[in-house]
Amino acid sequence: MIYKELQQCRICPRNCGVNRYLETGYCQAPAELKISLAQLHFGEEPSISGSQGSGTIFFSHCNLRCVFCQNHVISWQGSGQTIPEDELLQEIFDLQELGAHNINLVTPTHYSIPLISVLGKARQQGLKIPILWNSSAYENVETLQKLKGLVDIYLPDYKYYHSLYAKKYSHAGDYPAVALKALKEMVAQTGFLEEDSAGVATKGVLLRLLVLPNALSGTKDSLRLLADEFGTKLPLSLMAQYYPAAEALHIPELNRGLTVKEYQAVVDIAQEIGFEKVFVQELSCDSSWTPDFLDTAKLGV
Repeated sequence: MIYKELQQCRICPRNCGVNRYLETGYCQAPAELKISLAQLHFGEEPSISGSQGSGTIFFSHCNLRCVFCQNHVISWQGSGQTIPEDELLQEIFDLQELGAHNINLVTPTHYSIPLISVLGKARQQGLKIPILWNSSAYENVETLQKLKGLVDIYLPDYKYYHSLYAKKYSHAGDYPAVALKALKEMVAQTGFLEEDSAGVATKGVLLRLLVLPNALSGTKDSLRLLADEFGTKLPLSLMAQYYPAAEALHIPELNRGLTVKEYQAVVDIAQEIGFEKVFVQELSCDSSWTPDFLDTAKLGV
């Protein structure tokens, strides 16, 4: 199928305007869907992975270019393979058959338009588990609105409070403002995270904040902003798993993991503000939870 939206692509905030059937824009993604892995994943928050795993589909390429990206093999280098829509649809049902609690679409933003078609067909054909949109929140609200009724759970990041660092480390100086607008749309569509009796997510928004060393993400300020905008019932995941990868290995302020003191200071602020549902982690400053994107045996389920 040829999508007119991809013939002059403005589906994300980059607004490149390129014809993705002939060339690529900032994200470097083709018009066709391209994935790296499709597998059960047990490294997400407890309410996402549950006891049976999250049916995770990792998409290739990205509309950000974070210098510290731990998935840079697929986000920068584009490792993966193109896949027809009907095959992706089958992958979704295969993951459901394996017992996945949800279908977790990781970095799907730049494929939003074909995914709208795939997700619509999945609904029509009887998909029983929730669809989860796992993104950087660098999204156009107009595109998100087309996902209404198709996505059950949003798992966005809020990466930066300061536009200076958003520009320096993710090449997107407008990120804080754009992501906040996107988050408001996500909450308007699905509300805050809801869980079933087993503690597994069924609906709503769970917001992730990756804590960077040297307070570069401005997480303390982000927490205050989020409390003002959404109140303290907004569910949060304070992520402690930063380790230097990609270009961050050569950037002095980013070339180390977090200290216990740095992470605990953020947890303390969240508690002081009064956020009611906060997922915390043990420090994990290595790649143990990063999938092996070059293991082609994991392609397909």
